[in-house]
Amino acid sequence: MNTIPLIIYRNFKYQQLFDDMSQLLAGTREGADIPDSYVLANQLIELAAQYGFEGNLWHCFLALCLANHENAYSVSCEIRGDQGGTLSKLARQDFEVIRQLYQKDIRILDKMTAGSSVWSELACFRPADNTSRIFNRRIRDRIIELSQTLAAAEDTDGFAAGVTEFYREFGVGKFGLNKAFRIVDERHHAAIEPVINVEHVYFRDIIGYELQKKKLIENTESFLKGKAANNVLLFGDAGTGKSSSIKAVLNEYYDRGLRIIEVYKHQFHALSSILEQIQDRNYKFIIYMDDLSFEESELEYKYLKAIIEGGLGRRPKNALIYATSNRRHLIREKFSDKRELDDELHVNDTVQEKLSLVARFGVTVYFGSPDKKEFQNIVRVLAEKNDIRMPLEELYQEANKWELYHGGLSGRTAAQFITHLQGMQDGEGGV
Repeated sequence: MNTIPLIIYRNFKYQQLFDDMSQLLAGTREGADIPDSYVLANQLIELAAQYGFEGNLWHCFLALCLANHENAYSVSCEIRGDQGGTLSKLARQDFEVIRQLYQKDIRILDKMTAGSSVWSELACFRPADNTSRIFNRRIRDRIIELSQTLAAAEDTDGFAAGVTEFYREFGVGKFGLNKAFRIVDERHHAAIEPVINVEHVYFRDIIGYELQKKKLIENTESFLKGKAANNVLLFGDAGTGKSSSIKAVLNEYYDRGLRIIEVYKHQFHALSSILEQIQDRNYKFIIYMDDLSFEESELEYKYLKAIIEGGLGRRPKNALIYATSNRRHLIREKFSDKRELDDELHVNDTVQEKLSLVARFGVTVYFGSPDKKEFQNIVRVLAEKNDIRMPLEELYQEANKWELYHGGLSGRTAAQFITHLQGMQDGEGGV
């Protein structure tokens, strides 16, 4: 139960800790309160370990509460900033209450811990490892910066400006503080959960395929600018950079409000629910389907067809579908589909139904295997980036041997070869 007089900022994720700390700071009685003080100190330390916080843990905790709280005001501020009106006035009342909590000095709680300096330590906490298991490093640093900005605010207007600027720059809640998500089924409900460790791949890391990257970039930038944009299918040979290109799109455009939600084939029945959850947020979402293909007996593609185009529900303007596949036509076809004599009366209808799924992707991008020269160029560039010192002729010769036994000519094979050389270099002191 929220015991602090707040109007909009209620029901924080860590509400009990917020209430207990507020009550403890409001009146520091000795005796029975001593165990609570130790318990609360432990909870703040555990949160610091999870989120990678440092400095004043009480201030970091309050900043986390504000940054992670989705409400009518914070959601209206994301990307666009404070729009004024009644919501803004009510939020400022809450900000004044929380600003007063910021001004509480947790070091006064030391007298409740039998004279130890535990709270003084938490006022200037220095972790052994400042990495976060929940946020990426940039978000973790920004929350710490927010805590320092709010602690220094001289009045409610300055406090409100710090919070709303954070919302404008990063957004709020899980969509504001994370870039990638997956779907988890919870009691017949499709829950969108963050993916914490997203591989840091950028377009500059994908060697070659310039035309393919150009098409993907142009479509994505149109989408982010609110212009007409198409769903995209990246198809072609394995290991050629299709999935890496999607990761690059996310990393390149995350700062401009792009988010990605990965959906697996068996979750297609939840697509409508997913779109309902994101349609009113001020972000652009890519629904990502990796390695998309269907066997003849699988009917999940019908859910996808209905969502892309043709269903009664309208796909929200802030969502596109990007898919990768090793197949051009996604659904396995058999010669029996094309025979004139078949068990079905309307054979052509069956074939057209299967082919129509690909037609619903407005942009299709082909990633083919590199030829020998292109493969060697990928190897050379990767070797230079990873500081592999080897005569070029020897490098190519070893790369050619490697690809013969490890999957053929592809960017993935080249990357695996370089990883192999790095392992040899680390183990032997050189290659």
